[in-house]
Amino acid sequence: MGTNLTIGKAINAGLRAAMEDDSKTLIMGEDVGRLGGVFRVTDGLYKDFGADRVIDTPLAESGIVGTAIGMAMRGYRPVVEIQFDGFFFPATNQTFTQLAKMRRRSAGKLSVPVVMRIPYGGGIGAVEHHSESPEAYFTHTAGLRVVTVANPEDAYWMIQQAVHCDDPVIFLEPKRRYYEKAEVDTGASLAEAVPMGAARVARPGTDVTLLAYGPMVKTALQAAEADTDHSVEVIDLRSLSPVDYPTLFASVRKTGRLVVAHEAPLSGGLGGEIAARVTEECFYHLESPVIRVAAFDTPYPQSRLEEHYLPDLDRVLDGVDRAFAY
Repeated sequence: MGTNLTIGKAINAGLRAAMEDDSKTLIMGEDVGRLGGVFRVTDGLYKDFGADRVIDTPLAESGIVGTAIGMAMRGYRPVVEIQFDGFFFPATNQTFTQLAKMRRRSAGKLSVPVVMRIPYGGGIGAVEHHSESPEAYFTHTAGLRVVTVANPEDAYWMIQQAVHCDDPVIFLEPKRRYYEKAEVDTGASLAEAVPMGAARVARPGTDVTLLAYGPMVKTALQAAEADTDHSVEVIDLRSLSPVDYPTLFASVRKTGRLVVAHEAPLSGGLGGEIAARVTEECFYHLESPVIRVAAFDTPYPQSRLEEHYLPDLDRVLDGVDRAFAY
């Protein structure tokens, strides 16, 4: 029997299940305890697991991540919350030069199973530093697994998979989708869940592949529904590093066209890397160049302009049309 959950509540339920499963799993972050997080994703966990396992930290991201690394090396599985995407950057040294490299540096003798939860993306009318899409920094850094969710089912299972993973995991949560609801089969087992590193065909099609992840998956599905002239296959990438290229290649070889959509700025974005890999592997199957639909190469604007900045339904449909112009 399924349970109707939002993405935020599904992450909460997944964290609860992980903490019940392993007493070494704990949560750390700014306001994650008594307040339950700014988006209330950790609501109720402090009351049920106590201050030793749901830890309110100082406002110091470098200290939060650095402490989590040390705890992970001593056998704990810390789940760190970075309150907003733009607040991550004080922890870049700990993340990129320590967390990502510790396992290789120790020749596999040490593992640092830290999960870093980061609400990311725009669309909530927030002020500066609250609407960034920093995924390319993480996917460019070898040693980090990077995943993102687009529906409550994935939110519930993938947070548990991330906690169980012995590699450090960057867990990106699309904040403007926190309140999207769907049925989640919480009675199933973790072993039955789709693997964390696998992409998902969200909507089958035959004419063009539309690849999206996180907050853009809903927009991509809307575009596929609105395009009555073409059969659009929508792929939810789910894992940004490593990328499930076999699933993507199989789709592109079938459709002959690829449109990649993400909220992050165009230049240097993950879409460019995916376009390059698809061109290398599927060149003779492509009927047109790979088309990218992304935000503009500018700092994130004031909130009253974000609807013009973020890729919307019309821009995604225009990208599909451009793929058929060749």
